[in-house]
Amino acid sequence: MSAAGLVGVALLGGAAGLVVPPLARRFTTPARLRRGAWLSPPVAAVVFVGLAVARGDDPALPVLLAVAAVGLVLAVVDLACLRLPDSLVAVAGTVALGGLTGAALLAGTPGRLLGALGGAAVAGASHVLLALLPRSRLGFGDVKLAAVLGLPLGWLGRDAVLAGLLLPHLLHGVLVLALLAARKIHRETLLPLGPALLTGTWLAVLIG
Repeated sequence: MSAAGLVGVALLGGAAGLVVPPLARRFTTPARLRRGAWLSPPVAAVVFVGLAVARGDDPALPVLLAVAAVGLVLAVVDLACLRLPDSLVAVAGTVALGGLTGAALLAGTPGRLLGALGGAAVAGASHVLLALLPRSRLGFGDVKLAAVLGLPLGWLGRDAVLAGLLLPHLLHGVLVLALLAARKIHRETLLPLGPALLTGTWLAVLIG
C-alpha cells in the first residue's frame, strides 16, 4: 500500500477511535470510561495501519478493519466492566462472516471461506474446552468472541489460527504475572480476557 493510502487508513482509524468511547458508554457507566478515553484514536490508528501494512493486498482488508473497529469497543467495555456484550460480539460475527463471504465470492476463492469457518470452529471448540476446565475463569463471552475471531484467522490459514490460539493466552499470562509481581492484583483478582484475545488476534494477523 502506498504512503498516501496508509495515511488515509490512519485517519480512518483515528475517526473510528473517536466513536469508540461514545459507543462503549451504551454498555457501561460513563464514570468507568473517563480514564484513557483520549487513547482510543491513536490506538485505533495504529491497529488500522498495522492491518493495512500486513494485509494491504488481501481482498478481506475492509472486513479486518471493520472487525477491528468493533473489537476496540469490545475491549473498552471489557476493561471497564469485565463484560463482552452479546450484541457487540454478534455484530462482529455478522460483519466477519458476511464480509468474508463477499470477499471470497468477489475474489473467486470459496475455499478461503471454508477455511474461515474451520478457524471459527477450532477457536470456539478450543475455548469451550478451556472454559470447562476445573477452576477456569474463562467466560462464555470469551468463548463466543474467540469463535468470531477465528473467522479472519481461518481466512488467513492454519498458521494464523495457531498463532491466534496461543498469543492471547501468552499475553494474558505475562500480564497477570507482571501484575502479581508488582502486587497490583492478588491471585483471586478477575481480569478481562477480551483485550488479550483481540490483541493476540491482531498480532496473529500481522504475522500469520
